[in-house]
Amino acid sequence: MDIKNAQQEVDNWIKNHGVRYFNELTNMAQLTEEVGEVARIIARRYGEQSEKESDKNKDLGEELADVVFVVLCLANQTGVDLQAAFDKKMDLKTKRDHDRHHNNEKLK
Repeated sequence: MDIKNAQQEVDNWIKNHGVRYFNELTNMAQLTEEVGEVARIIARRYGEQSEKESDKNKDLGEELADVVFVVLCLANQTGVDLQAAFDKKMDLKTKRDHDRHHNNEKLK
C-alpha cells in the first residue's frame, strides 16, 4: 500500500469507526506519547537499559504502526499530501546525500 492509499484508509476508518479526528494539538500529544513508547522498547531491548518484565511482550511493530497512524491523521487534517512530501524528500536526500555517507569515515 502506498502512502496516499494509507491516508485514505485512515480517513475512511475515522469516518466509519471514529467520531471525528482529534484536534491537531491532541494528535501531536498523542504522537509524542506513541514515539515515547517506541523509544522505551528500543532503549530497553536494543540499548543498555534492562528490559522490565512488563515490557517484554510489547510489540515494536504495533507501536511503530501507532506512530504511522497518528502521522497519517495529522497529514489528513492539515491537508498534507504525505505521498508527495515523502517522494520530494527522498529525491532531495538522494541528490544531497548520494556520496555523503559513503565518504563518512565514522561509518566505515
